[in-house]
Amino acid sequence: MGGDGGSGWREQQQRAARAHAAADARQRDGEHAQAEALVARFTAEATRRGLRTTRLVAQGYDGRGRYRTGLTGWYVDRAGLRAVAVDGRFFLLTVPPGVRARLFGVDVPPARPPLVVGRGGRDGESVPLADLLTRRLAAGDDWP
Repeated sequence: MGGDGGSGWREQQQRAARAHAAADARQRDGEHAQAEALVARFTAEATRRGLRTTRLVAQGYDGRGRYRTGLTGWYVDRAGLRAVAVDGRFFLLTVPPGVRARLFGVDVPPARPPLVVGRGGRDGESVPLADLLTRRLAAGDDWP
């Protein structure tokens, strides 16, 4: 193994890895853009139908404790961990637990919605975001 051949191979591998990462990022960005369009359509339809909104609360990562968020919108899963605010932003409503959060509430940053909710999760259950939003609209105000 000569000195120059190893570095050329290493550079080629690094370029290939960067190209692969860039392609993966473009695919994720495309999926997020499609999901954001689904969320925007859901928000418009829920508003058009007059679907009742609710004050959204977050749960601690440990599953215990509920925390005020200052957000208003619609939960889109029965567990109450995912929601869409009235302004069309998507939220994952899990936060670090804490006494301060319990007393003063929490600021939850918006998240980029996935096209498939739960993909890669430990329980193996996933559902297309379009199905989740369709079910939520179909349930109307009869949602837990």
